[in-house]
Amino acid sequence: MDGTMTSLGRDGRLLFVTRFIRLFAYGALSVVLVLYLVGLGLSESDTGILLSATLLGDTLVSLFLTTRADRLGRRRTLVAGALLMTAAGIAFALTRRMWLLVVAGTIGVISPSGQEVGPFLPIEQAALSEVVSDRARTGVFAWYTLAGSLATALGALAAGYLTQTLQQSWSPLASYRAVVFGYAGLGIVLGLVVFLVSPAVEARGSAPSGATRSIGARLSGLHRSQRVVSRLSALFALDAFGGGFVVQSFAAYWFHLRFGVDPKTLGTLFFAANVLSGLSALAASRLAARIGLVNTMVATHLPSNVLLMMIPLMPTLPLAALVLLLRFSISQMDVPTRQSYTMAVVSPEERAAASGITGVARTTGAALSPLFAGLLFARPSLIDVPFFIAGALKIAYDLILYRAFRSLKPPEEVKSVDARV
Repeated sequence: MDGTMTSLGRDGRLLFVTRFIRLFAYGALSVVLVLYLVGLGLSESDTGILLSATLLGDTLVSLFLTTRADRLGRRRTLVAGALLMTAAGIAFALTRRMWLLVVAGTIGVISPSGQEVGPFLPIEQAALSEVVSDRARTGVFAWYTLAGSLATALGALAAGYLTQTLQQSWSPLASYRAVVFGYAGLGIVLGLVVFLVSPAVEARGSAPSGATRSIGARLSGLHRSQRVVSRLSALFALDAFGGGFVVQSFAAYWFHLRFGVDPKTLGTLFFAANVLSGLSALAASRLAARIGLVNTMVATHLPSNVLLMMIPLMPTLPLAALVLLLRFSISQMDVPTRQSYTMAVVSPEERAAASGITGVARTTGAALSPLFAGLLFARPSLIDVPFFIAGALKIAYDLILYRAFRSLKPPEEVKSVDARV
């Protein structure tokens, strides 16, 4: 572990704990969610509609909370998100009616992908940026990404083994429901940990007064950073729209359909995948220090998307699993660099809003594609198509991002150039 982590302090460590708890819950749920919903009697098409509604609801909740977090209080907003996570888990566990599931998923916080949804990530990124230096920020975000990936991996592993054990005496549906109840319980634990975070993570600096700000600025929480955030948001939405075709829940279901993989094996597979994903984040921070944040984002993301399109071309389970693991070993190297870049190129007092809006753009993009993926999965002959669509869209994102932002440097890279001069 490098020196970036030793300077975190108590609040930084607590934010890592909240990240770990949340992603453990997300990882556990993602392995069984589609299996659970199909077990309730929903078709693959209905499941796709529900997951899209869930992600769109998370988008609206996140947009509302993150654009107000710096004014209402970051800790208070995180507690509200934890309560929504608990409420959604309880509702999903207690009903099988489609309309109730849609309402609960839309209002609450449910992650079908095993990745971040809701208001948490943007607020925690802004809070971490308050307590670390510019130079340490990318390294801290890399460890933060690793913590989340390990948590997702352990959650997936735990869910796989738990359901396998429970099915010795319970029905498959009952074993999946136990995981959903566990998700709700972890939401309560998350809220309790947030109470331990100090006021030091709250926003500092002053934004323009309401009287001097446009309507758009007042609604978005942005002023100086509106243009750059708008451009980043559009690109992040494209990337997430592509990724939404192969969210972890659908990827797990694909392995189940294609090769008959059971939940225990799925849990083990995605445990390994997420561990590799997290470890790659550490390499990303070192690479970014050498070639820059934008270059690192593109150079690592492009080959991972080629590997994504290769997965359905593999004729056997071992080969498909190998390509999946290779893909995960580099696929998330753009995450800490993307997050650090966003925090670096916006005004400090607008970080939570900027992170929230770019996060909402990603969630919106990801929310639309499961609808189409569900329709494709409903037809056995088309279950491979989502992988090809996802890879093509994400490659387009990489190329456009590089062209649009290669000349906009974060402060630490400008300082490095000035120092060499």
